[in-house]
Amino acid sequence: MTKLPFIIVSVISILTFLKADELGELKLSSMTLYFQDYFGGANATMKPVTFSGDAWSFKQFGTIFCTDDVITVTMDQGSAQVGRAQGIYVTSALDGSNSHVMISVVFTNDEFGGSTLEVQGTSKQFERVREVAVVGGTGRFRLARGYVTFETVHLDLSLSYSIIEGNFTIWHY
Repeated sequence: MTKLPFIIVSVISILTFLKADELGELKLSSMTLYFQDYFGGANATMKPVTFSGDAWSFKQFGTIFCTDDVITVTMDQGSAQVGRAQGIYVTSALDGSNSHVMISVVFTNDEFGGSTLEVQGTSKQFERVREVAVVGGTGRFRLARGYVTFETVHLDLSLSYSIIEGNFTIWHY
């Protein structure tokens, strides 16, 4: 009976190595993408879905936002669209300084169409540059791990519009 655990571990190890061979080589990729974010008005791509109090705010603890931003290859709204940033932000610090980010970068362009990157973690939402973990991916970015830095590179409060630059550094198969 003592040989059975050894046999089971051996079989699992062999299957794991075979699966790793199917994935190919681990690659490092870096890319810069631009999130076109409308946080108000009729064409809003980010909206609060729940909040406490009379008026919502990015700084109000417990506020939950849902987002579906267009992602482009340059800052220009008219540049090629590569996908959408779909997910949720939750103002998770009592003082409003942090939000918890859960975003799927869903690629729709020819090169990466159908692939995703999964971004999750705490974002210090009022700092110039915010770093969040890339915790997974699919398709061309299978098993992605890494990080993304976000920086608001354009803000127009009169239009409730901002452009957020995302610099991704990821390891993937």
